[in-house]
Amino acid sequence: MHPVIVFMRLIAPLPLRWVRALGWCLGHVLYVLARSRRHVVEVNLALCFPDWTDSQRRQMARAHMVMVMQSLLDRSWLWHGSIVQLQQRLQVRGELADLQAHGGVVLFAPHFVGLDAGGVALTLVHDLPMSSIYVPQRNPSLDAWVRQGRNRSGRNHLFYRRDGARQILGDLRQGGRLYLLPDMDFGPEESVFAPFFGVPAATLPSLSRFARLGRARVVTVITRMTPGGYEVQVGAPWRDFPGPDIQEDTARMNRELEVAVRSVPAQYYWVHKRFKTRPPGMTGVY
Repeated sequence: MHPVIVFMRLIAPLPLRWVRALGWCLGHVLYVLARSRRHVVEVNLALCFPDWTDSQRRQMARAHMVMVMQSLLDRSWLWHGSIVQLQQRLQVRGELADLQAHGGVVLFAPHFVGLDAGGVALTLVHDLPMSSIYVPQRNPSLDAWVRQGRNRSGRNHLFYRRDGARQILGDLRQGGRLYLLPDMDFGPEESVFAPFFGVPAATLPSLSRFARLGRARVVTVITRMTPGGYEVQVGAPWRDFPGPDIQEDTARMNRELEVAVRSVPAQYYWVHKRFKTRPPGMTGVY
């Protein structure tokens, strides 16, 4: 068994404050040692929050890397802890009935540090079947562990990205739920450029396409880390979406995301190279 898996199984029963304290320590180590990744975070923050001072951005970068590490360690109890632990630490707020109503639903679940907690809360604690798109890990042992963890409930069907969209669309048309994380840069071939905090960002237009072709409504699901675990906030269905213009739909998605990011800026996944692909004529930023 991979040493990471052994370690995570060992810490799963620990009190949450111990796991978070360990994450706090390792997060500060990560901030110091992971210089290239810290650079990505600082560039992202400089682009998205140009009015902040250098000191504010450094503090936010440190806080973010601490939360990234804490969320990674939280996968120990999310994937191996008791049901009692999950019920105590995972709270779902908002319009849950909209996820249970008849018809397909695309859950817009962007990359916050609690994204795995949100999936576990909905599928295991609230017994909601859904699907998600899975990108395999390079290490076979870790890949099997991640797949097993994300489908711990047996209620989360993992579609491989390489298999295309046909099965996903069929599932949506039959009333399925898709837990979708479209706020990533997969290059110019698969993306459109839409402003994100005023910066052109290569953005997957999959939210609009899945909603249109799957005849599904869209609901925002934001998972925030809290001292007691995680809170999953389920929003109301989007009105007038998708529209006639996929470019405008994608820009709207980024505007909705900006609102969520501003509420907990330290918890958005700034370690991603969100602006890796640049419009023609614009230089790279990393």
